[in-house]
Amino acid sequence: MSAEPGNSVHRLLFNQRELRAGWRLLIFVALVIAFTFGVRLAVKWLSPHADSDTRFILREVTDFLVFLLASWIMARYEKRSIADYGLPWRRMFQTRFWQGMALGFAAISVLIGALRLAGVFRIERLALHGANVWRWAAIYFIVFVLVALREEFRARGYALYTLTAGFGFWPAALPTSAFFGYSHVGNRGEDWIGLFNAAFVGVLFCFLVRRTGDLWMPIGFHLAFDWGQTYFYGVADSGNVTPGHLLDSASSGPAWLSGGAVGPEGSALCTAVIALVWLLCAFWLHQTGYPRSAIE
Repeated sequence: MSAEPGNSVHRLLFNQRELRAGWRLLIFVALVIAFTFGVRLAVKWLSPHADSDTRFILREVTDFLVFLLASWIMARYEKRSIADYGLPWRRMFQTRFWQGMALGFAAISVLIGALRLAGVFRIERLALHGANVWRWAAIYFIVFVLVALREEFRARGYALYTLTAGFGFWPAALPTSAFFGYSHVGNRGEDWIGLFNAAFVGVLFCFLVRRTGDLWMPIGFHLAFDWGQTYFYGVADSGNVTPGHLLDSASSGPAWLSGGAVGPEGSALCTAVIALVWLLCAFWLHQTGYPRSAIE
C-alpha cells in the first residue's frame, strides 16, 4: 500500500528525530548569507575610510561572529550547543590548543629545514631588534588567533557536524576540506600545489577533530603554522608577505620545490610534511567518537 502524500513529504523533510541534515545545512547557509550581507553593509557605512589593516581585522572578527550567530540560532532550534559543533568554550586555550600550537610550529620548522636542506631556502638576517621583537610577535599572535578561529569554525564547525550527521564523517570531511582549499583561490600568487596543500591540511584538521573531539587542536596548529610562516621565518603565507617579520629570508629554485611566490605552502615538500604529521597523529591520538550525537 502506498504512503500518503503527507507522510512522503514528512519523510523527505524529517528523519526519526529532527529535520534532515541537508535541510538544516541549507537553512544555516541562508542565515550566513543574510548576516554576511547585512554586516558588510554596516561595516561599509560605519567605516568607509578604514585602512587595509583595519578592514582585515573587521573582516576576520565579523565573519567569525556571523558563523557563530548562525550556529547559535541552529543550536537553539536543534536543542544543541556550540560545543556540539566543535567549539566548547571551556576547553579554550587548554591542553589540546597548546599541543596543536607545538605541532603547528614544529611542522613549519621541519618544512623550512627541508627547504634549506634542498638548497632552495636561506635565512639572511635578523630583521627585528629590541622591543619590536615582542611587539610584532604579540600582534601576529592576536591576528592569527582571529584567522584560525574564523577559518576553522567556518570550514569545520556546523557544516562538518551536520554533514557528518547526514552522511558520515569522511564523506563530510572531504567536501568541507575541498571548500577550505577553494577558499584560498583568491590569494595573491596562489598555484595548484598550494591549493592542494590547503585542502590536504584541511583533511588533516578534520582528522584532528575526529580524534580530539573538537576544533581546539586544529585552531592551535593553524595559528602556529601561520605565525611561524608570517612572523618567525618571514616567508610568504599563501602568497602574502607582510611587514614586521623576525627573520629576512629568501627562496630560489623551481617553484614546485621552493614554493615560489606562494611560500612554503606551495612546495611539494609541504605535502610530505602534512603526511608526516598525519602519521604521527594517527599513532599519538585516540578516537573520541566525534560527533557525540548519533548519525541519521
